[in-house]
Amino acid sequence: MQAGRHPHFDAAEFSGRIARLRARMHGTGVDVALFDEIEAMTWLSGFGNSENRWRCVGVPLEGEPFFLIRALDASPCRQRTWITDVPTFRDWEDPMPVLALALAKRGLQGARIGLDFGSYCMPVARFSRLREAFPDAQFVDLGNVIWELRLTKSPAEIALLRRAAGVADQAMVRAAAACVRDASQRDAAKAAAAAFIELGADPSPPGPISAGCGWDFLHGHLEDRPLAEGDVVHIELTPRVSGYSARLMRCAVVGTPSMELENAATLLSGLQDRQIAAMQPGAIAEDVDAILRHGVIESGLRASFDNISGYTLGFYSHAGPRTSDFTRIFHPGATWRLEPQMVFHMYASAQGASFSETVLVTDQGPERLTRLPRTLIINH
Repeated sequence: MQAGRHPHFDAAEFSGRIARLRARMHGTGVDVALFDEIEAMTWLSGFGNSENRWRCVGVPLEGEPFFLIRALDASPCRQRTWITDVPTFRDWEDPMPVLALALAKRGLQGARIGLDFGSYCMPVARFSRLREAFPDAQFVDLGNVIWELRLTKSPAEIALLRRAAGVADQAMVRAAAACVRDASQRDAAKAAAAAFIELGADPSPPGPISAGCGWDFLHGHLEDRPLAEGDVVHIELTPRVSGYSARLMRCAVVGTPSMELENAATLLSGLQDRQIAAMQPGAIAEDVDAILRHGVIESGLRASFDNISGYTLGFYSHAGPRTSDFTRIFHPGATWRLEPQMVFHMYASAQGASFSETVLVTDQGPERLTRLPRTLIINH
């Protein structure tokens, strides 16, 4: 059967991903690896879907991969994936016998099978079912190997993130402009969601939008009450293009902002500018984090800093349970080093002000993919 064609990634992209995975598999001694998290499946195959019925991508150390999936979803899978072997099962059938046939065809029914034991699709009951279905197999924990491999982005992935960042900038202008007297936070959400569709991003919720103060309001509730003079609306937009998400935070002020808010915003923006400038290849994450963390506390903007200051960006499925990728995070004690082609969401909040950017680490240093001016957005 002819392989599908992905709209953004060519065959070389996927063969490179499989080669990187197999190098890691070889080091663990597994014969075949099964991946059932939607982000992992999509990164490896070009297609992923929700877990209404269990499904997985199987990658043997040698030979052709396969995509086990319910029959109803096989056609859209084949349209997107380069994988030609797509064994299926009917909705009311147990997928394990079909998986057993796929492994037996490759002589792997008694193999060392690699899994991510931390997969959100692998609860205890399912793991027990796997062990019952393959009594002669050994199961090996590969950990979050795909999340690690996804940390550095290819040029094609970065192109999608650039597009998403451009959508974020334009959608933010529209969402913030909707924050006027007697409007509501819902009007800002409506403007952002419509902008996503119009500008070529995936249909999706706009991201957290809430009015608040302090620093812990970022993930507050969307309210319907009319906005009034002095309200500050925190807007965090999370547009995705083919699943790849850029992110951007700004505050929209209804009327004239207080001097305290203006001062906080100026200080916060300046501290984050310094932090982003430090995001050089080889920099240690805790040192980058400390610039913002210590600066915010020492300037009196916050008494404590109990959250991270940045995290990994990349592919986010609409059907996955994780809204953020914490494979790499910026915090005290984060000893990992920044590498070229990593992309992060760097964010800061204090005293009702909030800013964030999508930042690409390049060989020459950091590049802001989101480019909106870093100031309060004031609607008189």
